[in-house]
Amino acid sequence: MSLPHVLLLHGYTGSGPGHWQRWLAQTVSERGGLADLPHFSSPEAPDRDTWLRELDTHLEALPTDRERVVVAHSLGCYLWLHHAARESIAHVDRVLLVAPPALDHPEPAIKSFFPAPLDPANLRRAATETRLVAGEGDPHCSMQAAKELAEALRIEIDVLPGAGHINIDAGYGEWPAVLKWVRSRTVPLSPR
Repeated sequence: MSLPHVLLLHGYTGSGPGHWQRWLAQTVSERGGLADLPHFSSPEAPDRDTWLRELDTHLEALPTDRERVVVAHSLGCYLWLHHAARESIAHVDRVLLVAPPALDHPEPAIKSFFPAPLDPANLRRAATETRLVAGEGDPHCSMQAAKELAEALRIEIDVLPGAGHINIDAGYGEWPAVLKWVRSRTVPLSPR
């Protein structure tokens, strides 16, 4: 069985050098899989509609001869939810939503992504399987808010003890557990 095609969706300000999304894209590619880590326009001033148009381009390029996996981080999670809520969508096999910010996050630059569509039926139309991963101690989303989001979407949640926002500042450069999930659906995910 061939390795999946992995589409990685970054969040607000992007996934800079050392971020686990960059590591994952490189590692998947080195091991014979396909990985796409687009750089969405103006990551410091994201616009939902612009990002959705750009996402469409990357989804249209997904191959049909292998499993298609989306791994979204932070604001990228809400980009995926907005994609799933549209009338005409691309369907993928699996989605991992990593460290979404709280639905009432105060950052003015990300306001175009809220309110977020939280319809579980839309999510199932967009992907056969969706999971959420939240970091305990995430300054952008309390554990209660993360669990409420997972409940509203009717999806499983994995909680990573002490993981914070699951980004480079929290020590997530290499993250072998996410690679294992991409390759074999191993859950629950574990910290670094």
